Amino acid sequence: MVGKIVQLEDYEKLVGAETVDRIREKAKRLQGLHVVNINSTYYGGGGAELLSSVSLMMNSVGIKTGWRIIQGPPDFFSITKKMHNALQGEEINLSDRKMQIFEEVIHENAIRNHLESHNMVIIHDPQPLPMINHYKKNGPWIWRCHIDLTSPNRELWDYLAPTIEKYDAVILGLKDYAQNIKTPQVFFMPAIDPFKIKNRDMREEEIKERLDHYEIPTDLPLVVQVSRFDRWKDPEGVIEAFKLARKEVDATLVLLGNVATDDPEGPEVYESLLEQREERIVILSHQDSALVNALQRSAAVVLQKSIREGFGLTVAEAMWKGTPVIGGNVGGIRYQIEDGVNGFLVSSAEEAAQRMVQLIKDKSLRDRMGQRAKATVGKRFLLTRYLEQYLDLFNSFETIYRFTGLPKEDR
Repeated sequence: MVGKIVQLEDYEKLVGAETVDRIREKAKRLQGLHVVNINSTYYGGGGAELLSSVSLMMNSVGIKTGWRIIQGPPDFFSITKKMHNALQGEEINLSDRKMQIFEEVIHENAIRNHLESHNMVIIHDPQPLPMINHYKKNGPWIWRCHIDLTSPNRELWDYLAPTIEKYDAVILGLKDYAQNIKTPQVFFMPAIDPFKIKNRDMREEEIKERLDHYEIPTDLPLVVQVSRFDRWKDPEGVIEAFKLARKEVDATLVLLGNVATDDPEGPEVYESLLEQREERIVILSHQDSALVNALQRSAAVVLQKSIREGFGLTVAEAMWKGTPVIGGNVGGIRYQIEDGVNGFLVSSAEEAAQRMVQLIKDKSLRDRMGQRAKATVGKRFLLTRYLEQYLDLFNSFETIYRFTGLPKEDR
């Protein structure tokens, strides 16, 4: 049996008829537009998570929207991971050889993908950024960066900036990430899809089935972090904080992660954690959305103790389930968690441990914070808001009317 594809109208019970009608009206002006998104992985991070939902939602409102993945050998993705790290502030040896490999692989992908047939192209993150160098535009090109650009490595930024300035717009997650470039910059915080397997309601027996399947003990409170195996997510710091906390409370830690196809460092990070496994420290690498949902719903506390974080979609996912989150006081996490109100922000393992103990000991505090957390996501971080921001951006381009068939004065 074919499952039902979520439509805009399904959101009416969550955001109201007025919001749905407003979005539908904005989409009417864009019928006939053909959009393509390009990134480097189908799964394993917030960018891919967003694309999987928003591309379907755009199609549901009548905008033809595609999604393609670039291909490359391991050394290409090793270089782009170094670029990712450097955009978040690390040093990089930007050798001629690295730049040559990077640019050659992108040229190969440009030959395989005929983007000139689309009248809106959205390129995601640094991996496919130079695609724009190989096409004659048939409409606006947008660069969507999901990375924390608080303090990018200057050498790398100076190398990328001339290419970025060929784009018609840049979308960043936060105003904190704004850069000194000629291209207009807009700011979209990500959002969750409440209808995905990862976020939709689960019955108690469904939750139990998933946890039992992976032999996760539930006799003690669960402390959970769900994220890619990436050192920016600080899994070592999570384990350290948990070990400090259990001097005062009994609990079980579950670190659930996956390895994105474009992240060659992921397997190394995962392997480095395995020696810390024990009865009450469970470390799992699985791509199982229902397990993520079950863990976030059954946890006493969810952590996202990131050192750098463009946004941290797993924070909003856990908050939507009414679970209090302890997050690193960085990047987009600070725009989701109001410290002491709907969760806690921390800057060290010691602070994380203290908040962990506090929440595990105080169920009424967990319940209050969880209710506020869910309300925050319902008000600010559902996919309808994200879709509407895209529609507003599309409608802002003076060139769009040429491709929609509408007279310019009607727009």
